[in-house]
Amino acid sequence: MKVFVEEQRFRQLWLIVIIAISTIVPICFILKEFSDGNTDFNSSSIITIISITILPVILIFTLKLDTKIDEVGIHYQFYPIHFSLKTILWSELKEVKVRTYNPIGEYGGWGFRSGFLWNKSKGKAINISGDVGIQLEFKNGKKLLIGTQKKAEAESVLETYQHKIA
Repeated sequence: MKVFVEEQRFRQLWLIVIIAISTIVPICFILKEFSDGNTDFNSSSIITIISITILPVILIFTLKLDTKIDEVGIHYQFYPIHFSLKTILWSELKEVKVRTYNPIGEYGGWGFRSGFLWNKSKGKAINISGDVGIQLEFKNGKKLLIGTQKKAEAESVLETYQHKIA
């Protein structure tokens, strides 16, 4: 029995630099204005503002995409959006393949993307980084792309279970 397991997190250097700058600069500006007495905010207001500034950063770095492929089907979890693994049975699928895609052009970037402003015919995407994904096409016509950094491993395991797709 072949099993594919992958965990991905947002850890790209360019992302860390952008987040650090966009978080540290406003906090320094707020603290400088407060220490110079140029604001009517009190200490608790400053703490609240800084906390609200840091909260999205914490959220971004807690996001995690877990993917597992086994004899039952394809399982995925995009934590904290999904609190448990979602399972897609082989019998629900019409086609599965690993493909290269354009994250921005096809889905509007990375994360949990549902094609709101983008091309809805591509379906939904759950991705963390890169441009390779496991493309699922369901029997009901819906599509889901799950990003992967392990192209060869995913292809190998999917080849093992192709006969299970009805």
